[in-house]
Amino acid sequence: MVDKEHAQISVRKQCALLGIVRSNVYYCAKEPQDESVLANEIREIWLAMPMYGYRKITKELQRRKYTINHKRVRRMMHDMRIMAIYPKPKTSINNAQKKKYPYLLRDVKIVYVDQVWETDITYIKLPNGFVYLIAIIDVYSRFIISWSISITLEVAFCLEVLASALQKGRKPAILNTDQGVQFTSLEWIKMVENADIQVSMDGIGRWADNIFIERFWRTAKYECALLYSFKTVKEVRKIMAEFIEIYNRKRLHQSLGYLTPEEVYFKNRSVVT
Repeated sequence: MVDKEHAQISVRKQCALLGIVRSNVYYCAKEPQDESVLANEIREIWLAMPMYGYRKITKELQRRKYTINHKRVRRMMHDMRIMAIYPKPKTSINNAQKKKYPYLLRDVKIVYVDQVWETDITYIKLPNGFVYLIAIIDVYSRFIISWSISITLEVAFCLEVLASALQKGRKPAILNTDQGVQFTSLEWIKMVENADIQVSMDGIGRWADNIFIERFWRTAKYECALLYSFKTVKEVRKIMAEFIEIYNRKRLHQSLGYLTPEEVYFKNRSVVT
């Protein structure tokens, strides 16, 4: 409609004749080249407004000047395993093998290491798909006990990380997870209970119940994942290993009195046996 290269009529005059704002002519929508940037925008919106579905998240992204449609947002939210939180009719029957456990951390004061661990799974975007990161965090010290990268969401991947965490006599009084299929599986529950650990689970849609691992994901995202355009699984493993080493051993935490997670974890492990 507006010809920026017109030899006789300036852009200003064309806008005045057409009754449009001149800034609209130069508007340029954001079009992220790396889908991980867009995925992180989606997650940030959803964390702030967990009642938003893909349509409202699409509108919010468009308000932020991204060129995107609801189909792409819906597909990405499905891949990221997030959805709007709102009451829904009971249209499905619970899996007979799925046993629900209560959330044990409400009003509990966490005062020593290995009192409570939390675990969860997040994703990292690659050019042709995703890899999955699981980590187990000690809530008191923020120390990452064990972690791993996988190209699938098989239960075995989670069991290996838990087995590694339980080595050398380490175990929490309580282990909190969400109600994902990996953590409600018979194999996972059996390993936890056989180690004499209490099982605690978030309420459905209550991501804040697992807030400490969620905060770690945020740190990992802004201090590691967003700084790289990962190309291979091997590269993700290498860079993430370096980041977690720094996080555990060198990164100071204000909430820990400017100590590192490693200093707090190993200093206090002998306090409670």
